[in-house]
Amino acid sequence: MHHTPLIATIVAGLVVAFVMGSIAHKLKVSPIAGYLLAGILVGPFTPGFVADGDLAAELAEIGVILLMFGVGLHFSLRDLLAVKGIAVPGAIGQIAVATLMGMGLSWALGWDPLAGFVFGLALSVASTVVLLRALQGFGIVDTERGRIAVGWLIVEDLAMVLALVLLPALAEVMKGDAPATWSALLVPLAQTAFKVTGFLVVMLLVARRVIPMALHWVVHTGSRELFRLAVLAIALGVAFGAAVVFDVSFALGAFFAGMILGETPLSRQATEETLPLRDAFAVLFFVSVGMLFNPSVVVEQPLPLIATVLIIVLGKSIAAYLIVRALKHSRRIAITAAASLAQIGEFSFILATLGTSLEILPAAGRDLILAGALLSILLNPFIFNWFVPKRQEKTDPIEPPADTSSLQDHIVLIGFGRVGKLIARDLLAKKRPFILIEDQADMARDARAEGLDVVRGNAVDPEALKAAGVERAAKLLIAIPEGFEGGAVVEAARAINPGIAIVARAHSDAEVVHLEAKGAGEVVMGEREIASRMLSLCAVPLKSQP
Repeated sequence: MHHTPLIATIVAGLVVAFVMGSIAHKLKVSPIAGYLLAGILVGPFTPGFVADGDLAAELAEIGVILLMFGVGLHFSLRDLLAVKGIAVPGAIGQIAVATLMGMGLSWALGWDPLAGFVFGLALSVASTVVLLRALQGFGIVDTERGRIAVGWLIVEDLAMVLALVLLPALAEVMKGDAPATWSALLVPLAQTAFKVTGFLVVMLLVARRVIPMALHWVVHTGSRELFRLAVLAIALGVAFGAAVVFDVSFALGAFFAGMILGETPLSRQATEETLPLRDAFAVLFFVSVGMLFNPSVVVEQPLPLIATVLIIVLGKSIAAYLIVRALKHSRRIAITAAASLAQIGEFSFILATLGTSLEILPAAGRDLILAGALLSILLNPFIFNWFVPKRQEKTDPIEPPADTSSLQDHIVLIGFGRVGKLIARDLLAKKRPFILIEDQADMARDARAEGLDVVRGNAVDPEALKAAGVERAAKLLIAIPEGFEGGAVVEAARAINPGIAIVARAHSDAEVVHLEAKGAGEVVMGEREIASRMLSLCAVPLKSQP
């Protein structure tokens, strides 16, 4: 039989993850718990088959790359700059607090200050995959609080890139192997800043032109296979190039590649093409984390392990919550940030490995970091379910527009996304009176900048509908893409104004049935409308060719 560790690792990881994930789903537990347990079962600390840990870690890195690429597709440069006021001070403050707490625990365990610094730093940075899985599960990646959480994570990643470069120099200075001069630290810092700046310049000035041009050419070949290959080549190629040439993380390189591609009309198709691989490799990430866990840590170091988990789950979360509230953001945003950061992941493993290789972090510290990562990742889905408000729930207090009590027989429009913007601009051009309801602060702000009357609130809330004067309105246009949430809006509107004409949007037959059952008079489904339009054009005689 051929020795095939790569195939064996992939097969074992996916098959056992499927079995354990199915059991977790049956028990109504997050599938992530099943994936982590699958990693423990195929890891080196349990009897039976042992997968190749190094290969599993590299496969998991592909999942991180594809996941961050997908996030970048929905995250524009404007979105990133919009959250810098909270993401930068928030991430720096939270890293500082978590590092100090880790140093405090290390002092109690008798470690030296440098070991405590590395230990605390490893506890301060959250996992990309876990955060995005949680945000996607709640459907809030593209909301204001989702963008803040992702922006916070990007700042943390940049801070860890600097830490990984400075740590060897710091170790030499502290151990006395090099003269204790400022230049020993400032030179690596300046080099890192130069590389990161160079990466950003290349991405914004060169890649921003080359990537769209390349994909535009591929699309015109008419080959879907070639397009899929081009998207994967961009995601993986830019991530690898960023790491090799500029010494930034794979995740950061993939994020910026996705962000540039997201500014093109091909972003939605690119998202769909990378989704299957993204999900498969994300599962391998959790399996690889499980493989690192040594169950003996629970018996040998129970109290330090409990303290480590408390720092990750409680200490970091409380710090993040207080920082967000101090920056005068809403309770919903603060809770989302706190829950998002209540775990650690891939950068923590890298720091732990580097710390032990430099002989500044004891093996016990590495074991505590790995065990803390697994337990915090296991707890994170439950923390989200218990504390984070879902997108469908009531939003912050209603922000009504200027006095519109004189409006009669107007239109109420729900949502200012891609479809909502087209409708709003057409109504505005035709001078049709209407009021927009939008629950996302940034989108509501954009709508007001275009001169629209906006109610900031969730249309499921009757108070938001009343603020838009739905009881006096002639029509209600529901432009949000979530058909089942749209059904709740229809139900709430019908209770206030039984006679209002309602037009809703759907993406599936099930959503059409749901909306019609709730009382929508007309439901527009994209596929049906396209088919109807194409058939109507077939009935029109073709123009004669010259």
